[in-house]
Amino acid sequence: MAQKIAGYDRVTGMQHASRSEVIARQGMAATSQPLATQIALDVLKSDGSAVDAAIAANAALGLMEPTGCGIGGDLFAITWDARNKELTGLNASGRAPGMMTRDYFRTRGLDEIPPFGPLPVSVPGAVDGWFELQRRYGRLPMKDLLAPAIAYARDGFPVSATIAHYFAVDARRIGKYPGFADTYMPRGRAPRTGEVFRNPRLAATYEMIAAGGRDAFYEGDIARRIDTYMIEQGGLLRYADLVAHTSEWVTPVTTNYRGWDVYELPPNGQGIAALAILNILETYDIAAMGFGSAEYLHTLVEAKKLAFEDRAKFYTDMKFTNVPIDYLVSKEYARGRRQLISANRAAPGYPAGDAKLDQGDTIYLTVADKDGNMVSLIQSNYRGMGSGMTPGELGFVLQDRAVSFSLDENHANVVEPGKRPFHTIIPAFVMKEGKPLISFGLMGGAMQPQGHAQIIVNMVDFGMNLQEAGDAARVNHTGSSEPSGSTMRDGGVLHLESGFSDETRAALEKMGHTLGASDGSFGGYQAIMKDHTEGVYYGASEVRKDGQAAGY
Repeated sequence: MAQKIAGYDRVTGMQHASRSEVIARQGMAATSQPLATQIALDVLKSDGSAVDAAIAANAALGLMEPTGCGIGGDLFAITWDARNKELTGLNASGRAPGMMTRDYFRTRGLDEIPPFGPLPVSVPGAVDGWFELQRRYGRLPMKDLLAPAIAYARDGFPVSATIAHYFAVDARRIGKYPGFADTYMPRGRAPRTGEVFRNPRLAATYEMIAAGGRDAFYEGDIARRIDTYMIEQGGLLRYADLVAHTSEWVTPVTTNYRGWDVYELPPNGQGIAALAILNILETYDIAAMGFGSAEYLHTLVEAKKLAFEDRAKFYTDMKFTNVPIDYLVSKEYARGRRQLISANRAAPGYPAGDAKLDQGDTIYLTVADKDGNMVSLIQSNYRGMGSGMTPGELGFVLQDRAVSFSLDENHANVVEPGKRPFHTIIPAFVMKEGKPLISFGLMGGAMQPQGHAQIIVNMVDFGMNLQEAGDAARVNHTGSSEPSGSTMRDGGVLHLESGFSDETRAALEKMGHTLGASDGSFGGYQAIMKDHTEGVYYGASEVRKDGQAAGY
């Protein structure tokens, strides 16, 4: 790893970190909500596995941070199994309902799938994902894992500032849909910072899942209530779609970046875009350019643009389209793409895809246990609290992930019954010399692949530690793709956080980049790193969210 850069902060001894890393021997948890982190630690201390703790934390976040996740959404995970020395991936995303066809929308005069309401709802995959993970890697019964969230749902918890903000945003956006206000606006408005919020409906739903297993959700009373509600609201999701749902174990895809083997999951997610960005950057002397320099940021953004053109064209459900993954993440392919980058001029336009792939709010968490097992887990409703569809007094909102489908019959991501939509949520993992090094993620729509690349570059090229890498100022380039699939719109917009200098901004504008506001769309990061020499874990949770990393 490179040497630490100069200009250390007086308190932490590091230029970019808001605090020092957390270090512990027996276990570590990093989530976007401190109460969820404490629940994960309690599970670890009760001899639960890393996966057990992750499930318990995810269930708690479905209650405490419904603005980013819940059992109406989907889940992806990468897991390191210390006993078998095996890295596995789980795709627990749901599919389009059987009634969801291109003709259904076209005959109703729709050029795209509506973003909210009953029509964009796809099958929720998270609960099946929990049980798949637990069956393979769990040690404790599901009733024990859901018990903390059930107790908090009945007794209440104080709403934190970031979640209160997004509660208000979602209430304005989808609060009109039946069931939402009854569940999430008990005082006639969104919960505010510090107010105690309860969700007894979700508590009852979790109790049904604890008692009846995954079939309680996909075949039992929960499924029937979802079916009834969706019929009443004019939606397409049906009981038969829930019954037919299954998760899929997949092989993570990897590339090597300067000695680090970085892993992402294959499509229908966007993870391999991060690998493509790193492949393009690898031959540049990024360290010599310097963090925050216009030269580095220009190179990063142009690499991102190239990777996202392939994202728009190719990334889809691989059961329906042959996605050339090996070629897209190969060094040979990156070599050719890299030749398109000008050293001092932003590209005004590339072939483009579907701009609807750029939105999303999510939670990310990671847990490691005393036996060396690690899990990188990400879960989302999409677009904050999802579709607004809040069925049958169940206490959760159904996702609107089907809005990511295209209605262009020639597009790889065209909607089809039983097809998984394009997905933004991506967990990540790093191996080095055959050993697990880092489990990490960075939530936030299309920010995720470019954020993953920035985290790796921060550590490998700029010598930052786990906490610095997440706290350091980030950039988010938007506008890489168009619904028409023709050309980029004026090169897109580059959003920079406040940590970048006026000199850098002026230089980027001179290169032809259009700069936008620091709009808060820079994601949220959690990470755990294993030091194999000392046998300890390092944990990090950044300042942009309410999260916490803690160990024991």
